[in-house]
Amino acid sequence: MRIFIILTFVFFSVPLICNAQAKTETSSNKSFVKSSAAYAEVLLRRTELEADLEELLVAYTREFPAVKETQLQIDLLNAELVKLFATKIEEKEKLTLALGKLIIRKVELENDLSNLKRQYGDEHPSVKKAQRKVLVFESAIKDILL
Repeated sequence: MRIFIILTFVFFSVPLICNAQAKTETSSNKSFVKSSAAYAEVLLRRTELEADLEELLVAYTREFPAVKETQLQIDLLNAELVKLFATKIEEKEKLTLALGKLIIRKVELENDLSNLKRQYGDEHPSVKKAQRKVLVFESAIKDILL
């Protein structure tokens, strides 16, 4: 009977312990990323854009082009931050200031690309040129992170 109780205890407690360890690792990973230069740089830019957005919203609606453009950049930066949080702790040295600057420049280029697409369409030479620029920055970012 004792063996059954011990086995039952182990069977039910091991998953709980593993879950607690996974949450701790995720938590420490987030705090690690938040202490990196890349995160700080991206956060600074996002904060500047959020302040600009709040200023614009005093006078304009969410449909105003400048408001939409600023919101798009904030959304793109948030997507990049999610990617940063996927970085493993062992790769902490990769989250440099240069990476943060690359991410910010890529987001600016993606915003420009979005504007060009809206203005000219997907097949315009300016759009294709802008797409290639974005791909160059994406490639540089992947080169650092992978």
